[in-house]
Amino acid sequence: MPRPLQSPDSNTPSPMLTSLYVRHFAVVEEAEIAFGPGLTVVSGETGAGKSLLVDALMLLAGARADSGMVRAGSDRAELTAEFDLTHLPEAREWLRREELDEEDSCQLRRVIRAEGSSRAWINGRPANASQLGELATLLVEIHGQHEHQALLSRAHQMELLDAYAGNEALVAQVRELAQQWRELGNRIRKLSGGDDREQRIELLSHELGELEKWALPASELTELEANHKRLANAGRLAEGAGGVVELLDGESEFALRRALGRAQLEMSKLAALDDRLAPLLELLDNASIQLSEAADGLGRYALDVDLDPDRYAEVDTHLTRLHELSRRHRLPVAELHDKAATLRIELSELEGAGDALEKLASQRARLQQQYDEHAAKLSHARQQAAERLGGEVSVLMGELGMSGGRLVIELESTSESDPDAQGRERCELLVSANPGQPPRALRKVASGGELARISLAIEVATLGKDTIGTMVFDEVDTGIGGAVAEVVGQKLRALGGLRQVLCVTHLPQVAAQGHAHLRVSKESDGESTRTRIEKLDANGRRDELARMLGGVEITRETRAHAKQMLERAQV
Repeated sequence: MPRPLQSPDSNTPSPMLTSLYVRHFAVVEEAEIAFGPGLTVVSGETGAGKSLLVDALMLLAGARADSGMVRAGSDRAELTAEFDLTHLPEAREWLRREELDEEDSCQLRRVIRAEGSSRAWINGRPANASQLGELATLLVEIHGQHEHQALLSRAHQMELLDAYAGNEALVAQVRELAQQWRELGNRIRKLSGGDDREQRIELLSHELGELEKWALPASELTELEANHKRLANAGRLAEGAGGVVELLDGESEFALRRALGRAQLEMSKLAALDDRLAPLLELLDNASIQLSEAADGLGRYALDVDLDPDRYAEVDTHLTRLHELSRRHRLPVAELHDKAATLRIELSELEGAGDALEKLASQRARLQQQYDEHAAKLSHARQQAAERLGGEVSVLMGELGMSGGRLVIELESTSESDPDAQGRERCELLVSANPGQPPRALRKVASGGELARISLAIEVATLGKDTIGTMVFDEVDTGIGGAVAEVVGQKLRALGGLRQVLCVTHLPQVAAQGHAHLRVSKESDGESTRTRIEKLDANGRRDELARMLGGVEITRETRAHAKQMLERAQV
């Protein structure tokens, strides 16, 4: 793995995106890029493929893939990104929940095949595009592309506003009070039986009465089932026991008792001739005793078998009712006794719910009052912050070449009176990119370049207070130049002092501000074209800036100008 690029500023945060590897992707045969902290700029001639890095990150963030992304003649394209999660607790928590965690690092990998199919992995384990997208929103934010920009989400806009205002503690209090209010409501509904308390009490009383009459503890249920089985087969048991007695000790000469008596007599004669047969004779004597006991016991059993049809009908009715209750309550017969205990508790709570309901209602009213107070404070804080942030971003939009443009942060009150975990309003960022145009929702701004610069202005104004680790700006310098381009570069560099920033640019004023510089170039051998990505050293940066300033021919004057730009950017 290449060593990460080093930022000249020791205070710049460590990089989040540490490396990107692409193979057989579009016109890139193979490239491995190490990213460092701060601002990394990417430049290159028109058509060289500067935005391929952004495209690769978008695919690793779950964007739809197609076969056209595979290099001609190859069977598949491979993309891999490595992230350092040391300072990204939300991403670490997401990976832990999904059981995809791997300490403080994360690898996203995607393979796109020439026939159009693709597969993805997170930390070496298979993942789907949805999972890639969820995780990527916590790792990288790509500005200038509608489908991969967290700022287009109204929920994220509110989070950003609250972070800008320092509302974290107040937001947490509002959320907690709303949660407690909802939980008390659930307890009240359960305790009161909802809107049909009396009907519920009546139903519970009826069901409990049936269960208390028929349901049995496990031991008694086992005994009932055994009795039912015995009573149902009483006739067969009596007849069978009598038959066995006849076989053992009947009048027939083939009865076992008679045969055994003859065997004993013969064995006693043999034992008189040989003492070694005495133990065997003793066994026959014992067998005779046990056979006699068995015959007597079976005889008594046959006489005592209960042939009571009324008792059988009673037991059968009990079991029939138990099975009916089992079907009604959708429970095994053995669990009906426990069900009765549960219904008994619920009925007791409902019948004696008056005092408890009054107490819970009083608590809920106090929570509502506390929520209203905290939500009002939050609304006031949000309104003040919205005005300040809107003003700051509007100024920055002017500095970034959008003269007359402005940002309006609209806070729309919700119509619900019940406590809401998000507070009493919803946030929408409205933007007017040009003088005289009415503000429109940021998510509906059509121009990629304008959207990227608005996003940059918001990021600079909020000082990177969102939790995204890496920000990527594409098309941020579209349609600008001169002094405005230099301001854009300065803002990006300032942002790079707080976050890792990757910017694709065609302007030397922006490129000069980078802490590191990557150049994308095309090479052709007449048969195929390849894209090459390289990290530039000091001389390489000077020459690249000179090319960007003067075109194909690099002169001493353009080199001198490029050197001045680099020196001025370091101040």
